[in-house]
Amino acid sequence: MIFLLLVTALGLPPGPPEGTPLSGPALEQRTHEVASLLRCPVCQGMSVADSPSTVALDMKQHVHELLARGYTQEQILNYFEGSYGQFVLLKPRNPFVWILPVVVFLIGAVLVIVTLRRLSSPTTENRELRTDNPYLDRVRELVEKE
Repeated sequence: MIFLLLVTALGLPPGPPEGTPLSGPALEQRTHEVASLLRCPVCQGMSVADSPSTVALDMKQHVHELLARGYTQEQILNYFEGSYGQFVLLKPRNPFVWILPVVVFLIGAVLVIVTLRRLSSPTTENRELRTDNPYLDRVRELVEKE
């Protein structure tokens, strides 16, 4: 319990670093790559790497420090997901998030097509009324002439 509080207070992911510490240009490049996978909580749809907000700059600096200590991309993403929720990931891990909008769109398109066909084609009840009821047929003829 005390370990988790200490780790949270220091801003470190739980567990020891599983990668190799980076430095120099490799660290800068890797920082940009990992930061581009994180969504800025302040900006609309921008990655931490591209956002000029203070929060994004702090998050990018935190990514930089974690990579310099040897934490892997997976550990860093898990850490930020634990802190901010799955919203912080620009590429959600759950494929259902990507599939659901397509499925809903297809179902909606099918419903629209079926409804339009139903509205444009005469129903069987209307056909029966025209052939079985001479009074309605005569009224329709009179209305159509005008």
